[in-house]
Amino acid sequence: MTRPVRKQPSQLRSARWFAPDDLRSFGHRSRLMQLGYSPEEFMDRPLIGILNTWSEINSCHSHFRERAKDVKRGIQMAGGFAVEMPSLSVDESFTKPTSMLYRNMLAMEVEEMIRAHPFDGVVLMGGCDKTTPGLVMGAITAGVPMIYLPAGPMLRGNYRGQHLGSGSDAWKYWDERRAGNIDEKEWEGLQGGIARSAGVCMTMGTASTMTAITDAMGLTLPGASSIPAVDSGHQRMSADCGRRIVAMVWEDLTPDRIVTEASVRNAAIVAMATGCSTNAVVHLVAMARRAGVELSLDTLDELGRETPLIANVRPSGTDYLMEDFHYAGGLRALMAQLRERLDLSCLTVTGQTIGENLEGAKVWNDDVIRPLSNPVYKEGSLAVLRGNLCPDGAVIKPAACDPKYHVHEGPALVFDSYPEMKAAIDDENLEVTPDHVLVLRNAGPLGGPGFPEWGMLPIPRALIRQGYRDMLRISDARMSGTSYGACVLHVAPEAYVGGPLALLETGDRVRLDLPSRRLDMLVDEAEITRRRREWKAPKPRFERGWGWMFSKHVTQADTGCDFDFLQHDFGRAAGEPDIF
Repeated sequence: MTRPVRKQPSQLRSARWFAPDDLRSFGHRSRLMQLGYSPEEFMDRPLIGILNTWSEINSCHSHFRERAKDVKRGIQMAGGFAVEMPSLSVDESFTKPTSMLYRNMLAMEVEEMIRAHPFDGVVLMGGCDKTTPGLVMGAITAGVPMIYLPAGPMLRGNYRGQHLGSGSDAWKYWDERRAGNIDEKEWEGLQGGIARSAGVCMTMGTASTMTAITDAMGLTLPGASSIPAVDSGHQRMSADCGRRIVAMVWEDLTPDRIVTEASVRNAAIVAMATGCSTNAVVHLVAMARRAGVELSLDTLDELGRETPLIANVRPSGTDYLMEDFHYAGGLRALMAQLRERLDLSCLTVTGQTIGENLEGAKVWNDDVIRPLSNPVYKEGSLAVLRGNLCPDGAVIKPAACDPKYHVHEGPALVFDSYPEMKAAIDDENLEVTPDHVLVLRNAGPLGGPGFPEWGMLPIPRALIRQGYRDMLRISDARMSGTSYGACVLHVAPEAYVGGPLALLETGDRVRLDLPSRRLDMLVDEAEITRRRREWKAPKPRFERGWGWMFSKHVTQADTGCDFDFLQHDFGRAAGEPDIF
């Protein structure tokens, strides 16, 4: 469709750098000419920043060097001027203690890069878990037109003709390796076959969860989130992003018109229906708050209760992976199944509404993308718990754990640190039963530090040898979106700041009642009060640098782990005037 041009070249943000007949603009023009460009190439044209999170150690984004060329091709075809800039590459595989420690750094970098440079609009290139929320959070606050380009999932893993899911099958076969059921040769074969191409995890892990959320929110081209990274359709989508962002600049289609209370709710509903990662909670809350939308855990739980899980994709599903999901119709087909539950009037980066974007969407395999009448699980992916162990909330993924743990009571086995837990868990003489509740604390936003993905506590070797593969586990940590099992996560407030989890002792009875959304330690209130009086705050983990800044300003899990001075209520609100 033909879209009306609303801006004049003199109204472009970049015109403030290049148009005036003064000394500073002379310098700006001369420096671009120094780079080999003629004024005809950049004057009176939208200047588009391509913020690329490619790096040589980020396997999820290893194709982005080439995709940036496709984006430039699209920008140039649409009459724009493309400038590629590197952005922090917060990869999940190699960054210690966790890339979550640096999500807010990426968000700050993106916001400041946009404010400081003459960008009229930006294409955000990301995909690995924390890059999506980090890029989007920064761009929402900066307020210029933006479009998100998802990295796309890698190909299915394969070993001896069996499809492997990255992350999920690694956990599964590691338990078999620890039990002595897999020899070194088979282990090496699995290692070489589980990740076979560029792209993010091909399970519905955190990466595909967050790109689906961004897609459902209207910030990507429709259905872009599920295109496999090495499919030629991904190249075409990248060029389409370049063409579309130029039009968005002329239309002044800014993120505040797209990210609204209704679009955030749409994204949450879609997340529940996909079998999303538990990490969706902390990231979606943070993204929403940047846009001034107060998304609560209670709202997420309400949507989880009423939204069936219809994407039959591992780890919540059984047989299929993201490649299957895409060829079954992808996110547009899934959203079409949810049409009656969504606000179809929400605007998207296409300039059209969600409803218009869903026209013609079809499901090509109704075992992969189920109808509402035949869900994988009758409720959504996540549930939010409250109780005296988690007064500010905790999350669990009911569909990904053994139903017998939905109501469970047992004695706690408490670990104060990951090294302590790791040493004990492989001790075959560890006194543990299947009824025990494993607890890892001091692993939250401040305690980790950075909220690491330690929440899928390994099953003790002694129990693995007896044939057990699941048990109730509780932590103030996160877990990978590719993980599974009866894991209660994001316990808030975290133990490190004196949350109730800090007061739990080995041998205390713990009760989970999922239908009632309760998690409690069965300890007398007077005893809890006594323990609280005796609790002593740990020493700060950082004395300088980013870690010091993080520890001074990060919020708890229930409010998104953003920095207090960057959230909508505390700092610059999205849409405020550009001061530069």
